[in-house]
Amino acid sequence: MERENTMICFNNVSKVYPNGVKGLDNVNLKIDKGEFVSIIGLSGAGKSTFLRSINRLIDITDGEIIVNDVSITKADKKTLRKIRRHIGMISQSFNLVKRSTVQKNVLSGRLGYYSTIKSILGIFSKEDYERTLEALKSVGLEDKLHTRSDELSGGQQQRVSIARTLVQQADIILADEPVASLDPVTSRKIMADLRKINEEMNQTVIVNIHSVELAKEFSSRIIAFKSGKVIFDGTPSQLTEDELDRIYGRKKPEVGVSDEA
Repeated sequence: MERENTMICFNNVSKVYPNGVKGLDNVNLKIDKGEFVSIIGLSGAGKSTFLRSINRLIDITDGEIIVNDVSITKADKKTLRKIRRHIGMISQSFNLVKRSTVQKNVLSGRLGYYSTIKSILGIFSKEDYERTLEALKSVGLEDKLHTRSDELSGGQQQRVSIARTLVQQADIILADEPVASLDPVTSRKIMADLRKINEEMNQTVIVNIHSVELAKEFSSRIIAFKSGKVIFDGTPSQLTEDELDRIYGRKKPEVGVSDEA
Protein backbone atom coordinates (compact mmCIF):
# COMPACT_ATOMS: atom_id res chain seq x y z
CA MET A 1 0.00 0.00 0.00
CA GLU A 2 1.64 3.25 -1.15
CA ARG A 3 1.29 6.23 1.11
CA GLU A 4 1.55 9.92 0.34
CA ASN A 5 1.27 13.07 2.44
CA THR A 6 3.26 11.45 5.24
CA MET A 7 2.47 13.02 8.62
CA ILE A 8 4.52 10.74 10.90
CA CYS A 9 7.59 8.70 10.00
CA PHE A 10 9.46 6.25 12.22
CA ASN A 11 12.98 5.48 11.00
CA ASN A 12 14.72 2.55 12.77
CA VAL A 13 13.22 3.59 16.11
CA SER A 14 14.07 1.69 19.29
CA LYS A 15 13.40 2.40 22.93
CA VAL A 16 15.16 0.50 25.70
CA TYR A 17 14.10 1.25 29.28
CA PRO A 18 16.64 1.38 32.15
CA ASN A 19 15.58 -2.11 33.29
CA GLY A 20 16.51 -3.48 29.84
CA VAL A 21 12.96 -3.90 28.54
CA LYS A 22 12.55 -3.04 24.85
CA GLY A 23 9.55 -0.77 24.43
CA LEU A 24 10.21 -0.40 20.70
CA ASP A 25 12.46 -2.61 18.60
CA ASN A 26 13.65 -1.14 15.26
CA VAL A 27 10.25 0.25 14.21
CA ASN A 28 9.93 1.56 10.65
CA LEU A 29 6.57 2.89 9.46
CA LYS A 30 4.75 5.87 8.02
CA ILE A 31 1.35 7.30 8.91
CA ASP A 32 -0.37 9.63 6.45
CA LYS A 33 -2.42 12.74 6.98
CA GLY A 34 -6.06 11.79 7.44
CA GLU A 35 -5.55 8.17 8.48
CA PHE A 36 -7.45 6.63 11.38
CA VAL A 37 -5.05 4.13 12.91
CA SER A 38 -5.74 1.74 15.79
CA ILE A 39 -2.80 0.28 17.71
CA ILE A 40 -3.41 -3.14 19.26
CA GLY A 41 -1.44 -5.80 21.13
CA LEU A 42 -0.98 -7.44 24.50
CA SER A 43 -0.07 -5.55 27.66
CA GLY A 44 3.61 -4.63 27.45
CA ALA A 45 3.69 -4.97 23.65
CA GLY A 46 4.89 -1.38 23.10
CA LYS A 47 1.65 0.40 22.21
CA SER A 48 1.86 3.26 24.72
CA THR A 49 5.60 3.60 24.18
CA PHE A 50 4.90 4.04 20.48
CA LEU A 51 2.14 6.59 21.03
CA ARG A 52 4.02 8.66 23.63
CA SER A 53 7.14 8.80 21.51
CA ILE A 54 5.23 10.64 18.75
CA ASN A 55 4.95 13.82 20.85
CA ARG A 56 8.15 12.99 22.76
CA LEU A 57 6.54 12.35 26.11
CA ILE A 58 9.27 9.73 26.17
CA ASP A 59 12.66 9.96 24.45
CA ILE A 60 13.65 7.14 22.14
CA THR A 61 17.00 5.33 22.42
CA ASP A 62 17.83 5.00 18.70
CA GLY A 63 16.50 6.16 15.35
CA GLU A 64 14.48 9.21 14.44
CA ILE A 65 10.82 10.29 14.39
CA ILE A 66 9.70 12.89 11.84
CA VAL A 67 6.42 14.71 12.44
CA ASN A 68 5.08 16.86 9.61
CA ASP A 69 8.55 17.01 7.99
CA VAL A 70 10.30 18.08 11.22
CA SER A 71 12.45 15.84 13.41
CA ILE A 72 10.83 15.73 16.84
CA THR A 73 13.76 13.58 17.98
CA LYS A 74 16.28 16.37 17.38
CA ALA A 75 13.99 19.31 18.23
CA ASP A 76 15.13 21.86 20.80
CA LYS A 77 12.66 23.11 23.43
CA LYS A 78 11.30 25.92 21.26
CA THR A 79 10.79 23.68 18.23
CA LEU A 80 9.30 20.93 20.37
CA ARG A 81 6.74 23.36 21.77
CA LYS A 82 5.74 24.37 18.22
CA ILE A 83 5.40 20.75 17.13
CA ARG A 84 3.29 19.89 20.15
CA ARG A 85 0.83 22.68 19.33
CA HIS A 86 -0.34 20.48 16.49
CA ILE A 87 -0.55 17.21 18.44
CA GLY A 88 -3.58 16.70 20.66
CA MET A 89 -3.54 14.09 23.42
CA ILE A 90 -6.54 12.22 24.81
CA SER A 91 -6.03 9.83 27.70
CA GLN A 92 -7.98 7.23 29.63
CA SER A 93 -8.08 9.51 32.71
CA PHE A 94 -9.38 12.54 30.69
CA ASN A 95 -6.71 14.91 32.18
CA LEU A 96 -9.18 17.66 33.05
CA VAL A 97 -9.01 20.19 35.87
CA LYS A 98 -12.05 18.80 37.63
CA ARG A 99 -12.97 21.98 39.57
CA SER A 100 -12.75 24.17 36.48
CA THR A 101 -15.61 24.72 34.07
CA VAL A 102 -15.92 22.89 30.80
CA GLN A 103 -15.15 26.17 29.02
CA LYS A 104 -11.86 26.66 30.86
CA ASN A 105 -10.78 23.08 30.24
CA VAL A 106 -11.45 23.35 26.53
CA LEU A 107 -9.74 26.76 26.31
CA SER A 108 -6.60 25.18 27.77
CA GLY A 109 -6.06 23.66 24.34
CA ARG A 110 -4.98 27.14 23.19
CA LEU A 111 -2.30 27.66 25.87
CA GLY A 112 0.49 26.75 23.46
CA TYR A 113 -0.34 29.85 21.42
CA TYR A 114 -0.07 32.34 24.30
CA SER A 115 2.72 33.88 26.33
CA THR A 116 3.36 32.59 29.84
CA ILE A 117 1.81 35.70 31.43
CA LYS A 118 -1.40 35.46 29.40
CA SER A 119 -1.58 31.73 30.08
CA ILE A 120 -1.29 32.26 33.86
CA LEU A 121 -3.89 35.04 33.82
CA GLY A 122 -6.21 33.09 31.52
CA ILE A 123 -6.44 35.84 28.93
CA PHE A 124 -7.89 34.46 25.70
CA SER A 125 -9.11 36.12 22.52
CA LYS A 126 -12.73 36.46 21.46
CA GLU A 127 -11.95 34.07 18.59
CA ASP A 128 -10.80 31.40 21.02
CA TYR A 129 -13.99 31.70 23.06
CA GLU A 130 -15.93 31.25 19.82
CA ARG A 131 -13.76 28.23 18.89
CA THR A 132 -14.53 26.72 22.28
CA LEU A 133 -18.28 26.97 21.78
CA GLU A 134 -18.03 25.49 18.27
CA ALA A 135 -15.88 22.62 19.53
CA LEU A 136 -18.40 21.84 22.27
CA LYS A 137 -21.24 21.94 19.73
CA SER A 138 -19.37 19.40 17.61
CA VAL A 139 -19.35 16.91 20.50
CA GLY A 140 -22.87 17.77 21.70
CA LEU A 141 -21.90 19.58 24.92
CA GLU A 142 -22.65 23.23 24.18
CA ASP A 143 -25.17 23.25 27.04
CA LYS A 144 -22.38 22.30 29.50
CA LEU A 145 -20.23 25.37 28.80
CA HIS A 146 -20.25 26.68 32.40
CA THR A 147 -20.66 23.34 34.16
CA ARG A 148 -17.87 22.13 36.43
CA SER A 149 -16.06 19.23 34.81
CA ASP A 150 -16.40 16.98 37.85
CA GLU A 151 -20.19 17.17 37.48
CA LEU A 152 -20.04 15.38 34.13
CA SER A 153 -20.22 11.66 33.37
CA GLY A 154 -17.10 9.83 32.22
CA GLY A 155 -18.25 9.90 28.61
CA GLN A 156 -18.96 13.62 28.79
CA GLN A 157 -15.54 14.29 30.31
CA GLN A 158 -13.90 12.41 27.47
CA ARG A 159 -15.87 14.53 25.01
CA VAL A 160 -14.54 17.64 26.73
CA SER A 161 -11.00 16.36 26.16
CA ILE A 162 -11.86 15.78 22.49
CA ALA A 163 -13.21 19.35 22.24
CA ARG A 164 -9.93 20.57 23.76
CA THR A 165 -7.97 18.98 20.90
CA LEU A 166 -10.34 20.62 18.39
CA VAL A 167 -9.73 24.05 19.92
CA GLN A 168 -6.02 23.29 19.86
CA GLN A 169 -6.46 22.83 16.08
CA ALA A 170 -4.25 19.78 16.22
CA ASP A 171 -3.32 18.05 12.97
CA ILE A 172 -2.72 14.82 14.89
CA ILE A 173 -4.85 13.36 17.69
CA LEU A 174 -3.24 10.73 19.90
CA ALA A 175 -5.70 8.78 22.04
CA ASP A 176 -4.22 6.46 24.68
CA GLU A 177 -6.90 3.94 25.71
CA PRO A 178 -9.63 6.63 25.50
CA VAL A 179 -12.52 4.22 26.14
CA ALA A 180 -10.97 1.78 28.63
CA SER A 181 -12.88 3.20 31.61
CA LEU A 182 -16.18 3.64 29.76
CA ASP A 183 -19.15 1.35 29.21
CA PRO A 184 -19.58 -0.28 25.76
CA VAL A 185 -22.30 2.10 24.53
CA THR A 186 -20.36 5.23 25.54
CA SER A 187 -17.16 3.72 24.13
CA ARG A 188 -18.79 3.45 20.72
CA LYS A 189 -19.99 7.05 20.89
CA ILE A 190 -16.48 8.30 21.71
CA MET A 191 -14.97 6.28 18.86
CA ALA A 192 -17.68 7.62 16.55
CA ASP A 193 -16.79 11.19 17.62
CA LEU A 194 -13.13 10.53 16.77
CA ARG A 195 -14.01 9.04 13.40
CA LYS A 196 -16.26 12.00 12.61
CA ILE A 197 -13.37 14.39 13.34
CA ASN A 198 -11.09 12.22 11.22
CA GLU A 199 -13.47 12.16 8.24
CA GLU A 200 -14.81 15.73 8.35
CA MET A 201 -11.60 17.55 9.31
CA ASN A 202 -9.06 15.18 7.73
CA GLN A 203 -7.13 14.97 11.00
CA THR A 204 -4.80 12.06 11.63
CA VAL A 205 -6.13 9.98 14.52
CA ILE A 206 -4.05 7.30 16.27
CA VAL A 207 -5.78 5.28 18.99
CA ASN A 208 -4.28 2.75 21.39
CA ILE A 209 -7.15 0.40 22.04
CA HIS A 210 -7.69 -2.88 23.80
CA SER A 211 -10.90 -3.79 21.96
CA VAL A 212 -10.18 -5.47 18.63
CA GLU A 213 -13.89 -5.19 17.83
CA LEU A 214 -13.83 -1.38 18.09
CA ALA A 215 -10.52 -1.18 16.22
CA LYS A 216 -11.99 -3.12 13.29
CA GLU A 217 -15.22 -1.12 13.31
CA PHE A 218 -13.84 2.39 13.38
CA SER A 219 -10.30 2.50 11.99
CA SER A 220 -9.04 2.45 8.41
CA ARG A 221 -5.72 0.86 9.40
CA ILE A 222 -4.62 -1.39 12.26
CA ILE A 223 -1.05 -1.79 13.53
CA ALA A 224 -0.22 -4.55 16.02
CA PHE A 225 2.80 -4.65 18.32
CA LYS A 226 4.42 -7.60 20.02
CA SER A 227 7.57 -7.26 22.16
CA GLY A 228 8.19 -3.81 20.70
CA LYS A 229 8.00 -4.96 17.08
CA VAL A 230 5.34 -4.26 14.46
CA ILE A 231 3.94 -7.68 13.56
CA PHE A 232 0.81 -6.60 11.67
CA ASP A 233 0.06 -3.52 9.57
CA GLY A 234 -3.04 -3.60 7.41
CA THR A 235 -6.73 -2.95 6.97
CA PRO A 236 -9.42 -4.23 9.35
CA SER A 237 -10.48 -6.85 6.79
CA GLN A 238 -6.92 -8.20 6.70
CA LEU A 239 -6.96 -8.76 10.47
CA THR A 240 -8.04 -12.39 10.32
CA GLU A 241 -8.41 -14.90 13.15
CA ASP A 242 -5.02 -16.33 12.19
CA GLU A 243 -3.44 -12.89 12.55
CA LEU A 244 -5.15 -12.40 15.91
CA ASP A 245 -3.76 -15.73 17.09
CA ARG A 246 -0.30 -14.56 16.05
CA ILE A 247 -0.72 -11.25 17.90
CA TYR A 248 -2.42 -12.47 21.07
CA GLY A 249 -1.90 -16.22 21.22
CA ARG A 250 -4.43 -17.64 23.66
CA LYS A 251 -4.76 -14.33 25.54
CA LYS A 252 -7.61 -12.83 23.55
CA PRO A 253 -8.45 -9.25 24.65
CA GLU A 254 -11.52 -8.41 26.69
CA VAL A 255 -13.53 -5.31 25.84
CA GLY A 256 -13.01 -2.37 28.21
CA VAL A 257 -9.90 -3.62 30.03
CA SER A 258 -7.05 -1.15 30.33
CA ASP A 259 -3.71 -2.02 28.77
CA GLU A 260 -0.36 -0.39 29.47
CA ALA A 261 3.06 -0.07 27.72
